[in-house]
Amino acid sequence: MDREDKQPFIGHLEELRKRLVASAIAVGIGFAASYAFAERLFGLLVAPLKAVMPEGDHLIFTNLPEMFFTYLKVSLLAGVMLVAPFIFYQLWMFIAPGLYRKEKKYVIPFVVASTLLFVGGALFGYFVVFPFGFKFFVGFSNEYVKALPSVKQYFSFAIKLLFAFGVVFELPVVIFFLAKMGVVTPQLLRKKRKYAILMTFVLAAILTPPDVVTQCMMAGPLIILYEIGILVAQIAWKSREKKKKEAEDDEAIAEADESKEVDEAGEVNK
Repeated sequence: MDREDKQPFIGHLEELRKRLVASAIAVGIGFAASYAFAERLFGLLVAPLKAVMPEGDHLIFTNLPEMFFTYLKVSLLAGVMLVAPFIFYQLWMFIAPGLYRKEKKYVIPFVVASTLLFVGGALFGYFVVFPFGFKFFVGFSNEYVKALPSVKQYFSFAIKLLFAFGVVFELPVVIFFLAKMGVVTPQLLRKKRKYAILMTFVLAAILTPPDVVTQCMMAGPLIILYEIGILVAQIAWKSREKKKKEAEDDEAIAEADESKEVDEAGEVNK
């Protein structure tokens, strides 16, 4: 690999480092701002569980520093959520140099859509899935056993679910860019719909508590998002085909002009 080949690669690494540093600084600022409200934020996080626990029951912590580290984790999570638009913007700015000028106009829609879908997925998990899932688990308590969830275990479980819902709700954005790159087409997505529905229920079974109601509550929105993704892919594909046709027409016009110039030059020589 010569110097000319290395330079673009090094430039990409430098750009990636710049975006990662900017994102890390933003998360640090969000973390510092959120830590002042760590106790309130933790109270909001455990509210769905407290609502289904017997009156007077509480979460427990078995290690002395466990609560302190949990507050740190809660603050970090809140900081990430707070600066999510900036993080998505940095991601877009890293991708943007490889796009055409017309495609760069999607920066604002990308940032807004990614943020709203991620936050919307997390809120859906918090307000809709959490109450049903926690009620299912706490329902195993009886006169012989009692649920005593620890702070560490609950936080780990809740955060995994929140991030899972946030990420899977990004499906329309992912489909849009795959369609723009020509990786998938609306026809392919429609043809593979039944397999997508099957994979949706498999994914829901993996990510949610083991009860049918909660799994359906995740699979249902994913199926709807998949259908929305097909519509988005249709829009992206039409735009891509239009640009492709315009490029072919321009090329045909250029070839015709070149052929005309050659013919005119031949006539002059005669």
